[in-house]
Amino acid sequence: MRVLVTGGAGFIGSHIVTALVAAGHEPVVLDALCARAHARDPQLPQAEFVRADVRDPQAVRAALPGVDAVCHQAAMVGLGKDFADAPEYVSCNDLGTAVLLGAMAETGVRRLVLAGSMVVYGEGRYECPAHGVVRPGPRRPEDLAAGRFEARCPVCGAGLAAGLVGEDAPLDPRNVYATTKLAQEHLAAAWSRAVGGTAVSLRYHNVYGPRMPRDTPYAGVASLFRSALARGEAPRVFEDGGQRRDFVHVRDVADANVVVLEALSGLPAGVLTAYNTGSGDPHTVGEMADALARACGGPRPLVTGEFRLGDVRHVTADSSRLRQEFGWHPRVGFAEGMEEFARARQRASASLV
Repeated sequence: MRVLVTGGAGFIGSHIVTALVAAGHEPVVLDALCARAHARDPQLPQAEFVRADVRDPQAVRAALPGVDAVCHQAAMVGLGKDFADAPEYVSCNDLGTAVLLGAMAETGVRRLVLAGSMVVYGEGRYECPAHGVVRPGPRRPEDLAAGRFEARCPVCGAGLAAGLVGEDAPLDPRNVYATTKLAQEHLAAAWSRAVGGTAVSLRYHNVYGPRMPRDTPYAGVASLFRSALARGEAPRVFEDGGQRRDFVHVRDVADANVVVLEALSGLPAGVLTAYNTGSGDPHTVGEMADALARACGGPRPLVTGEFRLGDVRHVTADSSRLRQEFGWHPRVGFAEGMEEFARARQRASASLV
């Protein structure tokens, strides 16, 4: 199978390319090599390579002939610096996806796997002892400033028990990045209906592992902690460190992409189907920082009480649908993965070389 991997020189995309080659497929990489994610002279994947922006219709159309499926990983990621980033997020993520889907519609490519994200859910699943499953609103700045980090029942104000989110949960993006990831899914769903295409969104959890970029305002929390430890500094843990997340290894995410790409021909056309993609073994941010610090032999994490508006308290999802329908199972455990990540080289950004 010949697969166009947008963003295929990036962190997750490069692992997908490696997994595709190992499975006997023919990846074609389309990547703009943006400075946020790449050094001036990045290591390119061992595959056919097209240096182009996914927002360039001519370049995308030229890359599609002979392609059987598209694995769309190109995106601007992370929470960013502030709301002034919004136009660039929308341009990279949503305009880029629209251009890609338009070119696929023109050239007859009808199979798509999209890099989705668990951020589309907003806060995770919560249950109140008195009112059952509830949807808390955004946390108030005054509560966060006072160290009241846990979401409360919107009816009675009681404490809530956090649980696993299923794919049929209401979608409630809480920041610009999350909003663009949901818009990508809506665009892919519209494309699939219009052309009879098959579309899958893999809603990634907190992906980590080798080749993760060094700390920038757009890096994930695991990368920020790893970079601090590489400098001999203590990881700075926001809030009280009790935020629950599902840290999933990048090789497991790459394997999930390959498994789904190979199954696309047997999936329903005309709809987008979403699958949570996580390890199934949630941990707190504080536990992750502790594990990395121990593995690096570095200073213990510093819990700061700081917070970022737009962050959610707990979000961990049920990934059983992906396991049951495709037979995919994550293979890298939390302790093993953090030990490896502590030793792995990180990808430098242009501003850091």
